[in-house]
Amino acid sequence: MQAHYFYEYQLLWLAIGCFIALIADHRASSRRRRETVKDSKDERAEGGISSAGTAGSLASLTRQYLTVYAIVMGADWLQGPYVYSLYSEQYQLAPNMVAILFVTGFISAGLAAPLVGVWADQHGRKRLCMIFCASYTCACLCILVPILPVLLFGRVLGGISTSILFSAFESWLISSANSHAIPQNDLSLIMGRATLVNGLIATAAGVFSNQLVGISGSFASPFIASGALLIVAWFVIRAMWTENFGGASDKASADPFQLGRLSIALRIVSEDTRLLVLGVTQTCFEGSMYLFVFLWVPSLQEFSTLTLLPLGYIFSAFMLSMMLGSLFYTLLSTSSSEGTLITHAKLSSSVCALAGLSLALSVSQQDERTRFWAFCLFEACVGMYYPVQGMLRGTLIANEQRATLSALFRVPLNIFVVVSLLTGVASAGARTTVLSACSVMLAAASILTGVFIVGKVDQTAARA
Repeated sequence: MQAHYFYEYQLLWLAIGCFIALIADHRASSRRRRETVKDSKDERAEGGISSAGTAGSLASLTRQYLTVYAIVMGADWLQGPYVYSLYSEQYQLAPNMVAILFVTGFISAGLAAPLVGVWADQHGRKRLCMIFCASYTCACLCILVPILPVLLFGRVLGGISTSILFSAFESWLISSANSHAIPQNDLSLIMGRATLVNGLIATAAGVFSNQLVGISGSFASPFIASGALLIVAWFVIRAMWTENFGGASDKASADPFQLGRLSIALRIVSEDTRLLVLGVTQTCFEGSMYLFVFLWVPSLQEFSTLTLLPLGYIFSAFMLSMMLGSLFYTLLSTSSSEGTLITHAKLSSSVCALAGLSLALSVSQQDERTRFWAFCLFEACVGMYYPVQGMLRGTLIANEQRATLSALFRVPLNIFVVVSLLTGVASAGARTTVLSACSVMLAAASILTGVFIVGKVDQTAARA
């Protein structure tokens, strides 16, 4: 009986751990707020500029961003536990065909990424985020039709939507924060809170999707719920957000594919080693993460004694692990006395090293439970990675090119994922090879970040 409920027990223990961590984080946040209020009073007493306006802008921006972020990520996570199972078990598609469907999504994301970033900078981040809601809703509708051409078209729409999700939303936040003169530390706090909210929503989505599948008897039901949430997100963005842009250009309409702007972005990356390393890190980490989405179900099933794994509960356990990672990030980033760049560069290097170690552990062990905990450790690294990488992008990339460069980094990322999937991950041996390669690449990204970002900052500080 205890073995049968192993994953339910682990979900409970992780939930208790997150609850304790949330209480500690709340107390630390309250203490920081009291210190901030005291500093503001001291400034006003000395004739300084009041921070009341900035505090109000911070609260407003946090509310606007996190409300939308929670809804769209909830829609995305509802699909997470059952994409593979829907294709493989309900639609009875061959493993190679499932891989082709995943590859189609990554190819479309790779091809769309540069254009998505340029159009977000040129034509408005809010507008593109609303387009995301519409395109992702259509992708959810397509996945309900078990006809291969429709499924492929749905993956194309899903790939384009993913490119928007991971470039335009963050760019909107950073640009809005800059326009309201919100300090970097406060922006870091918003990003940490976003990852925390992401974990909460994802955990709830995993449990909810598990219940939906249990009630409906269909792996397709979470996708219907996802489409409904995306419609809600469209109206919320329309009502709550204001528009912001990157660099404007009179030649935008004459260059619909924005090749000139892309060439400028490529030159910027080639001239700044730090940006190049940032792109390599994004490719290694997020590529490993997307491959993990495809591999975790068969990896756990390989040595499982259960006939049917509780995928929704396992997914929720992963998301609680991600929450713990985000809470740990908030603790480290707010307690550090070093500058924003050096703090987050060191965190990036450490997170990549730990993520590589977790994947290496999952490959070396043939025990289902050990693999599960190794995967939980990897998800904790994901919880730290997103705010860390977001802050590095916000620090190193100018607003005029932010969405363009963020999306441009996704091109090699998608190429890496496509090549990995096309090599064949249906067999246990292939999965081991892919996860081992991801582990090595994450270790390399950790070293590169340490040498070319942390090392250069330390050298600059020493000369100063």
